[in-house]
Amino acid sequence: MSAARDVRIIALWRDDPKEAPMTIDARIDGARIVSAWDLFGAFALDGDSVRPFILRRDGRIDFGHGESWRSDLRDATIMVGSEFSVWFNESDSGRYRIVKLAVLGAKDNK
Repeated sequence: MSAARDVRIIALWRDDPKEAPMTIDARIDGARIVSAWDLFGAFALDGDSVRPFILRRDGRIDFGHGESWRSDLRDATIMVGSEFSVWFNESDSGRYRIVKLAVLGAKDNK
Protein backbone atom coordinates (compact mmCIF):
# COMPACT_ATOMS: atom_id res chain seq x y z
CA MET A 1 0.00 0.00 0.00
CA SER A 2 1.20 3.52 -0.69
CA ALA A 3 1.83 6.13 1.96
CA ALA A 4 -1.10 8.29 3.00
CA ARG A 5 -1.09 11.78 1.53
CA ASP A 6 -3.11 14.94 2.01
CA VAL A 7 -4.82 16.10 -1.18
CA ARG A 8 -7.28 18.65 -2.45
CA ILE A 9 -10.04 16.97 -4.44
CA ILE A 10 -11.68 19.05 -7.16
CA ALA A 11 -14.90 17.67 -8.63
CA LEU A 12 -17.37 19.00 -11.17
CA TRP A 13 -21.08 18.34 -11.50
CA ARG A 14 -21.38 15.94 -14.44
CA ASP A 15 -24.59 17.54 -15.83
CA ASP A 16 -23.13 21.07 -15.86
CA PRO A 17 -19.40 21.34 -15.09
CA LYS A 18 -19.63 25.13 -14.72
CA GLU A 19 -22.30 24.89 -12.01
CA ALA A 20 -21.30 24.29 -8.35
CA PRO A 21 -17.73 22.95 -8.56
CA MET A 22 -16.74 21.17 -5.33
CA THR A 23 -13.40 21.33 -3.53
CA ILE A 24 -12.54 19.25 -0.45
CA ASP A 25 -9.35 18.45 1.45
CA ALA A 26 -8.79 14.85 2.55
CA ARG A 27 -6.16 12.29 3.45
CA ILE A 28 -6.07 9.39 1.01
CA ASP A 29 -4.19 6.11 0.96
CA GLY A 30 -4.17 4.36 -2.37
CA ALA A 31 -7.46 5.50 -3.86
CA ARG A 32 -9.55 5.72 -0.68
CA ILE A 33 -10.26 8.48 1.82
CA VAL A 34 -8.71 7.38 5.12
CA SER A 35 -9.46 10.55 7.09
CA ALA A 36 -11.41 9.40 10.13
CA TRP A 37 -12.27 12.99 11.03
CA ASP A 38 -14.67 15.53 9.51
CA LEU A 39 -13.42 17.11 6.28
CA PHE A 40 -13.65 20.71 5.11
CA GLY A 41 -14.70 21.79 1.65
CA ALA A 42 -16.69 24.30 -0.38
CA PHE A 43 -18.99 24.58 -3.37
CA ALA A 44 -18.52 27.55 -5.72
CA LEU A 45 -22.05 28.78 -6.36
CA ASP A 46 -23.33 31.59 -8.57
CA GLY A 47 -19.98 32.77 -9.85
CA ASP A 48 -17.96 34.23 -6.99
CA SER A 49 -20.17 32.98 -4.15
CA VAL A 50 -18.51 30.23 -2.08
CA ARG A 51 -20.48 27.93 0.19
CA PRO A 52 -18.23 26.22 2.77
CA PHE A 53 -19.25 22.95 4.41
CA ILE A 54 -18.07 20.12 6.62
CA LEU A 55 -18.25 16.59 5.23
CA ARG A 56 -19.21 14.56 8.28
CA ARG A 57 -18.06 10.98 8.80
CA ASP A 58 -21.57 9.72 7.98
CA GLY A 59 -21.49 11.39 4.52
CA ARG A 60 -23.58 14.40 5.50
CA ILE A 61 -22.53 17.68 3.88
CA ASP A 62 -23.19 20.11 6.73
CA PHE A 63 -23.63 23.79 5.84
CA GLY A 64 -24.58 24.73 9.39
CA HIS A 65 -27.85 26.32 10.49
CA GLY A 66 -29.60 22.94 10.11
CA GLU A 67 -29.09 22.64 6.34
CA SER A 68 -27.35 19.60 4.90
CA TRP A 69 -26.95 17.45 1.80
CA ARG A 70 -25.53 13.91 1.58
CA SER A 71 -22.69 12.34 -0.42
CA ASP A 72 -21.06 8.96 -0.94
CA LEU A 73 -17.63 10.55 -1.55
CA ARG A 74 -16.09 8.74 1.43
CA ASP A 75 -16.91 5.41 -0.27
CA ALA A 76 -15.74 6.45 -3.75
CA THR A 77 -12.50 5.55 -5.48
CA ILE A 78 -10.43 8.73 -5.30
CA MET A 79 -8.80 9.21 -8.67
CA VAL A 80 -9.27 11.52 -11.63
CA GLY A 81 -12.32 10.41 -13.61
CA SER A 82 -14.08 8.68 -10.69
CA GLU A 83 -17.65 9.68 -9.90
CA PHE A 84 -19.70 10.00 -6.74
CA SER A 85 -23.20 11.21 -5.84
CA VAL A 86 -24.48 14.25 -3.98
CA TRP A 87 -28.09 14.27 -2.75
CA PHE A 88 -29.43 17.82 -2.46
CA ASN A 89 -32.67 16.59 -0.88
CA GLU A 90 -34.76 13.41 -0.82
CA SER A 91 -35.77 13.68 -4.48
CA ASP A 92 -32.92 15.52 -6.21
CA SER A 93 -29.33 14.38 -6.68
CA GLY A 94 -26.38 14.83 -9.00
CA ARG A 95 -23.26 12.97 -10.05
CA TYR A 96 -19.88 14.61 -9.57
CA ARG A 97 -16.68 13.66 -11.42
CA ILE A 98 -13.24 14.11 -9.88
CA VAL A 99 -11.19 16.24 -12.28
CA LYS A 100 -8.07 17.00 -10.24
CA LEU A 101 -6.13 15.80 -7.20
CA ALA A 102 -3.54 18.24 -5.88
CA VAL A 103 -1.12 17.21 -3.16
CA LEU A 104 -1.39 19.74 -0.32
CA GLY A 105 1.85 21.52 0.49
CA ALA A 106 3.55 20.29 -2.70
CA LYS A 107 4.84 23.78 -3.61
CA ASP A 108 6.21 24.23 -0.08
CA ASN A 109 8.38 21.11 -0.40
CA LYS A 110 10.54 22.47 -3.24
